[in-house]
Amino acid sequence: MSSPAQPLAASLVQSVDWLAIAPPTIAAVVGLVVLVADLFVAENRKTLLGWTSVAGLAAATLLLLPLLDGDRSTFCLTGDATVCSYTADRFTLVIQFLVLGGALLAALLSVTALKDARKELPEGEYWFLLLSSAAGAALLPASRDLATLIVALEVASLPAFALVGLRYGDRKSSEAALKFFLSSVTATAVSLMGISFLYASTGTLYLTQVADRIQNVDGQLHTLAQTGVVLTLVGFAFKTAAVPFHFWVPDTYVGAPLPIAAYLSVIGKAVGFSGLILVTVVALPSYADVWGPALAALAALTMTVGNVGALRQQATRAYSAVRLLAWSSVGQAGYLLVPIAAAAYSGDAEKSIGSTVAYALMYGAVNLGAFAVAALVGRTKSLNRVSDYRGLYASSPLTALLLAFFLLCLAGLPPGIIGLFAKVTVFSAAVDAGLGWLAVIMAVNVVVALFYYLQWTALLFRAPEGEPEKHRVPAPLTAAIALTGVLGIALSGAPQLVLRFTDTALF
Repeated sequence: MSSPAQPLAASLVQSVDWLAIAPPTIAAVVGLVVLVADLFVAENRKTLLGWTSVAGLAAATLLLLPLLDGDRSTFCLTGDATVCSYTADRFTLVIQFLVLGGALLAALLSVTALKDARKELPEGEYWFLLLSSAAGAALLPASRDLATLIVALEVASLPAFALVGLRYGDRKSSEAALKFFLSSVTATAVSLMGISFLYASTGTLYLTQVADRIQNVDGQLHTLAQTGVVLTLVGFAFKTAAVPFHFWVPDTYVGAPLPIAAYLSVIGKAVGFSGLILVTVVALPSYADVWGPALAALAALTMTVGNVGALRQQATRAYSAVRLLAWSSVGQAGYLLVPIAAAAYSGDAEKSIGSTVAYALMYGAVNLGAFAVAALVGRTKSLNRVSDYRGLYASSPLTALLLAFFLLCLAGLPPGIIGLFAKVTVFSAAVDAGLGWLAVIMAVNVVVALFYYLQWTALLFRAPEGEPEKHRVPAPLTAAIALTGVLGIALSGAPQLVLRFTDTALF
């Protein structure tokens, strides 16, 4: 007679689709390899660890290509193959491309930054933490249950705390890491409480099952379910740097090594927004009347506070260029929230989410490009003030033109067509969903943002004060600036490619 434990054990045995999970797995494995290799590589050859990491991230990104032929799922319930913990669909692949591609560009910036740091940054630990965070960030968009979602979120976040405060003896860096850590831990605690309430209400962690069961929650558990929805949203609002949960952003970006600030500005946002989309649109569509107005209000508040914060930056203040990019990223987070809020009111939620994904791709490319140029200027101007960019065209014409292009893309002005296209897409998502008031607030904010983006752009072409200082561009930094420039220019030439790709990128 067989024991009851045998069928239970058999039901837990699952086949693993190794190709589906290859991108985050490669990043994680290469991270471990680099950490172990650090013990045996001589000090004068530590650069090998960086190039191994770059190669690993490039391989992980290329492994997305075989997954384009169809959706794949793994770690599924044996009794129901449609309920899975990991799904590599088009939405997953687009976000993984953004995450791994962004991490690759941050790694290229890091190769030069570590060489310039002169042992202030421990290389083996740095690369291990960066790859670990990238692996967690790549896992998150594929997560289809709440437990995997939170684990992926923490694997992406925890190494990032250490990366921010990794510089030896730097008080500013340590303070930034502490502020980032405390805010993120608070967010995680709130999210976990919300998820535990959702689990108590529905009896499941799988997103599709939560969506089905939460509609028929017992009356006594209805308040618990609503509280769970609100707490989960608050937790993810921290991760996306939505106002009023944005206070950690400026100090963290200034205190972190510049490649890590670039990484957080793009990959951190991709993680937060993909998690928010999965929780709202996939798991909680029946609670659209709760999260829709909340996200619309957050979007309006976030874009306004972010742009006003950027507008107030003084060009001669220390680290004002990084602070301006930090506040700008808060404002951009507001634009990214608009289509997610619109999905609550729209009859076509997938189209609305496609607008957020399209905007995230544009923002990722050009914002990483702006940080790459900031990293270049920061090599000779350690305080990295906006005023330090005056006359950059005289000393480095191509770099100045590319930075001007990136800033115009962020502003949404020609010749940055991809920026204009992305903003129009987000604007139309709000209008189509009947959120006219939000579209008006967005339009006002776009006009406000024009002032500080154009002010910085104009400074690049003014006569330099004193002799123009030549900027020697190391090969990794050249590659990062060139890649972002080519991508931004190519997408400005054919912006419809982004929307056509993201139209089929969802669930």
